[in-house]
Amino acid sequence: MEELKLIAEWDKTFPLSQKVNHKKVTFHNRYGITLAADMYIPKNFKGKLPAIAVSGPFGAVKEQCSGLYAQTMAERGFLTVAFDPSFIGESGGEVRCVASPDINTEDFCAAVDFLSNYEDVDPERIGIIGICGWGGMALNAAIQDTRIKATVASTMYDMTRINAKGYFDQNDSENDRYENKKQLNAQRTEDYKNGNYAKAGGVIDPLPKDAPFFVKDYHEYYKVRAYHPRSLNSNNGWNVTSSLSFINMPILKYSNEIRNAVLIIHGDKAHSFYFSKDAYEIMIKDNKYKDNKEFLVIPNAVHTDLYDNLDVIPFDKIEEFFKQYLK
Repeated sequence: MEELKLIAEWDKTFPLSQKVNHKKVTFHNRYGITLAADMYIPKNFKGKLPAIAVSGPFGAVKEQCSGLYAQTMAERGFLTVAFDPSFIGESGGEVRCVASPDINTEDFCAAVDFLSNYEDVDPERIGIIGICGWGGMALNAAIQDTRIKATVASTMYDMTRINAKGYFDQNDSENDRYENKKQLNAQRTEDYKNGNYAKAGGVIDPLPKDAPFFVKDYHEYYKVRAYHPRSLNSNNGWNVTSSLSFINMPILKYSNEIRNAVLIIHGDKAHSFYFSKDAYEIMIKDNKYKDNKEFLVIPNAVHTDLYDNLDVIPFDKIEEFFKQYLK
C-alpha cells in the first residue's frame, strides 16, 4: 500500500473544536489505494462509539465542509472520519484529479472497513454522510453495503445523471451524449499524446457578469470563504475526461432496495433541488422498507448553505436521525 505524507498542521477552513480530539488516519480501499482522513473523537468518551464516515462535495477536500460535518457530529457523541476520496487531496492514487462512480463509491465502503475494525467503534453502529456529488455516492454505497445502518445525503448531486443529461436534463438525447463522448474521447487522444491530463478548470474565476446564481454561489464558497489549496474546485479542477465513466453508469438504479435508514436533505432554493427530490421518490417507490426513509426540505436554503452555514444545516435533525438508527 502507498505511504502518504500527511500535513501535520491544522489547515482546515473552520476552527478546531475544543470538544473533540483530532488526528490524521489512513486506510485503504480494495483497489489498493490509500485514503487520508481526519478523525474526530469526542473528549472523555466511554465504551465503543457509533461512527460516521463523511465525504464531499464533488471537487472539495476534507479540510472544507466534510470536515466541518465530521467535527460537528463528533461534538455530538460520534466518532467520525472525514476522508479525501481516491486521487484527491492527501489521498493516494494515480492519475490525480480523476473521479470514478465505482471507485468513489468503494471509498465509502473502505471507510466502513476501517471503522468496523477500529478499536473504539461499535461495528454494528456505522453510518455515512455524503455531501453534494458524494451524496449520490453515499446512496450508492448504501445500496450495496449492508453494514451501513444509516445514510445522510446533503444537498445531493447525482453525478451520473448530470453527466449523461446535463443540468436540468437539458441535454438528454442520444445525439447530445454522442457529441459529448466524441469530444471527451478526442481529449483522451490528446492526453495520451501529451503525456498529461488536461484539466477542466475549477470554479470560474473571474466571474462573468451574466453568471447564473448557482455559479456565483460556488465562487463565493470555493474561491472566497472556503478556499483551500488542495481543493479541485478552488483551483484547476478535474481532469477533463473524468466525465466519461459517469455517462453510462446510473448509480441510483437499485436505490429502492435500500433497507437501512436514509435521510436526504436539500434547500428548496438550490438549483440542485431536483436531484434529491427525484432520488427520494425513486428510493421509496415499491420499497418495502420506505418507513425509515425521509426527505427534509430546508426552506429558502441555496446549495452551499448546506456546506457551511451553521444556522441552516440541520445538525439537530442529523444527530436525532443517527441516534435513532445507530443504537
